[in-house]
Amino acid sequence: MTTSKISTSRLGSTGPTIGRIGLGAMGMSGMYGAADDAESTATIHAALDSGANLIDTGDFYGAGHNEMLIGKAIAELPREDVVLSVKFGALRGPDGSWDGFDSRPAAVRNSLGYSLRRLGVDYIDIYRPARLDPNVPIEDTIGAIGELIEAGYVRHIGLSEVGADTIRRAAAVHPIADLQIEYSLISRGIEAEILPVARELGIGITAYGVLSRGLLSDTVRPETTFAANDFRAHSPRFQGENLTKNLKLVDALAKIAAQKGASVAQLAIAWVLTRGEDIVPIIGSRSRGRWTETLGALDVRLSAEDLAVIEAAVPADQIAGDRYATAQMALLDSERSPRPVSGE
Repeated sequence: MTTSKISTSRLGSTGPTIGRIGLGAMGMSGMYGAADDAESTATIHAALDSGANLIDTGDFYGAGHNEMLIGKAIAELPREDVVLSVKFGALRGPDGSWDGFDSRPAAVRNSLGYSLRRLGVDYIDIYRPARLDPNVPIEDTIGAIGELIEAGYVRHIGLSEVGADTIRRAAAVHPIADLQIEYSLISRGIEAEILPVARELGIGITAYGVLSRGLLSDTVRPETTFAANDFRAHSPRFQGENLTKNLKLVDALAKIAAQKGASVAQLAIAWVLTRGEDIVPIIGSRSRGRWTETLGALDVRLSAEDLAVIEAAVPADQIAGDRYATAQMALLDSERSPRPVSGE
């Protein structure tokens, strides 16, 4: 199949214009095992050439390696050709351990200064706290980013993995361009409350985990083993009987994909693209070959009947295991029940 250049849409009601698919760069800095800088750079260029102008990163990916990699890759390009989405605030030890989050206003300014230097740019398009800091009111964090917008260092504010109540509180302080959150055929928790609130407030969704970290693809089989530094080595969905059960769902999806002349990954991406123009999948390709496969999803046409068949074959409530390990799940504001409205 051949694909023309990616179409564009505005991210939320106040955000930038971006391609309908974005590139997630986390895997280029070892989060899923060893990666190759040269191939990663070539993949960034291939994505930009195809019209995927949104590149998503975090200042803690590879302890700054990811930002430096992206900075080198885009150094010779016109700044306006790239929309940089940066997460900040995650604290990591020298051994790679996770030590919580810091989104105090002073930490916001400090983190931004380092990101600008590593990326080699003078502004960030979308700046967002990686998680909700339980020790800092979200209003304080958003207010601090708002001041950086006034100073010209940031263009838009984003959120990541927060629930409906936090979204409303943040949006009351400053317009929010988008919410970055896991959303896929088998991770559909946002549909009940978070997505309706985002749409009510004109906030776009940048969906990560669309391939469920490779589960919804041809890269994981029962005999697959993961390196100790691979996220999936510690993810419940990839362990033992959970993986066996989940791969049965993937096999069912593979049969449908074959009938459509597509790969499992392409079908999974195509499904997310049907969810609405306000939802932009962020795909973590680490090679040009995988990016080419990603683009093929744009050619997969799904009718209402197709969608019903897909969702019947892979019911979201049948997935085995949480999307993060227990300790990390506890840090997700998006997984907490919303606070009752005053008076209820």
